[in-house]
Amino acid sequence: MKYKFIYETKAFDLWKLSIYGVYGSMVGVFNIIFTVAMVLLTAKFWGEVNIFIKILLIIAVSLFTVIQPVAVYMRAKRHIATVPHDMEIGFDDNGIYIKTKNENSELKWNTIKGVLKKQNMIVIFTTTKHGLMITNQMLGTEKEGFYKYVVSQVKK
Repeated sequence: MKYKFIYETKAFDLWKLSIYGVYGSMVGVFNIIFTVAMVLLTAKFWGEVNIFIKILLIIAVSLFTVIQPVAVYMRAKRHIATVPHDMEIGFDDNGIYIKTKNENSELKWNTIKGVLKKQNMIVIFTTTKHGLMITNQMLGTEKEGFYKYVVSQVKK
């Protein structure tokens, strides 16, 4: 085995990946524009509106700054609860090996759809929307070497 890790993904790691996805897209641009507009509207009309409108303004300002991130975190927590805690993942020239207490799986490199490197993690896409998240905590000092290795294997 070239690389072998105990797979330990936390809800916060999945939350970060989801937030990267949202705010790195057109949806994120809309979220930012909407939030700025609502902050400006709230500042302009706060003294002139009744309590019901004030509550609506507070909810609108909180929608993408508080409510959405909390909802994404709750979804990440539910998802992480389904991931086996005893999972081991290995990488070699033949593919990716996933081992749990009850099951073993193998993914050949030619089935991997892509690799994404973020500040805190590397994501290896097994489909266009799903993948394996290898965090910096799991990688330790091997992040750059591991990333180069995975990219070289996917490009073959």
